[in-house]
Amino acid sequence: MTEEQLDKIKGVFYGQAIGDALGLGTEFLSKKEVSDYYPKGLTDYSQIIQDKHRKRWKIGDWTDDTDQFLCICDSILNNQNVDELSFANELYKWFKGVPMGIGQTVYKVVSMPQFTFYPHKAAELVWKLSKQQNASNGAIMRTSILGTYEFWDYNSVVINTEKISKVTHWDNRCIGSCVVVTLLIANILNESQYLDAKQLCHIADKYDNRIKSFIEISLTSDIEQLDLDEPTAIGYTLKAMSAGLWAYFNAKDFENGILKVINEGGDADTNACVAGSILGAKFGFTSIPERFINGLIHKDILENRYNEYIEQLKKSYT
Repeated sequence: MTEEQLDKIKGVFYGQAIGDALGLGTEFLSKKEVSDYYPKGLTDYSQIIQDKHRKRWKIGDWTDDTDQFLCICDSILNNQNVDELSFANELYKWFKGVPMGIGQTVYKVVSMPQFTFYPHKAAELVWKLSKQQNASNGAIMRTSILGTYEFWDYNSVVINTEKISKVTHWDNRCIGSCVVVTLLIANILNESQYLDAKQLCHIADKYDNRIKSFIEISLTSDIEQLDLDEPTAIGYTLKAMSAGLWAYFNAKDFENGILKVINEGGDADTNACVAGSILGAKFGFTSIPERFINGLIHKDILENRYNEYIEQLKKSYT
């Protein structure tokens, strides 16, 4: 692997965690509330208000989004490949601890009897009980790491992403949006190839025709058109995907992109996880402002995990 590839993979790790920790500051706020709380915009961890929701975390801490990202990482380190049962076990261990901010879908699936033995069956059953309507963002929020594993083999990236997405989220909109993100990242890492909207729509159409319009709207230069704080849809997987793709298509650098997404409110930490990971891949770790990196209170955990992951990835690199 080249130094540039390593820098971009590290950018994915840190972009994920920074988007999560900084995005917590506007999570579940409307854009008007964001403006009220942060008149000049949220630009630093130190500004994050300590209301009833946010005071559960320390300033600079990430939430369940990055916890689950690291569950995927740990399952890869322990199993030396991507395996849904290994991930299910890591997720269950996390769930039995203090799963701060856990989403309803993940909670329902992981609570199913024998989840660790049959995670895909559990996810499918929960989805069916929702009358096949549930397409929440609990898979896409953690999925970017799978764009870095075996990034040189696009078919493996797709298979790995599908396996891990379906551990908790069975809907094709969830699976397809995750694959859009991971293939986008893999292409950047493998060839510095930047997929366009037409290519992304081609990927998405294999899963669900409802994904396409959310890809197309992300081309707009006006992020407000994404309506990220829409009350009835803030937790929708396609909203999170569109936020990430908006940053990919429009941001001039990491800081500009991540802050634009965060200051739109809605499910801002998840939207910023997706955007941050993509921007980290596009611009690299070295593009990320130091204040964002050093403000992470668990930076040492992230750094150690990244180093362990890279050592294993190098062994499988062909």
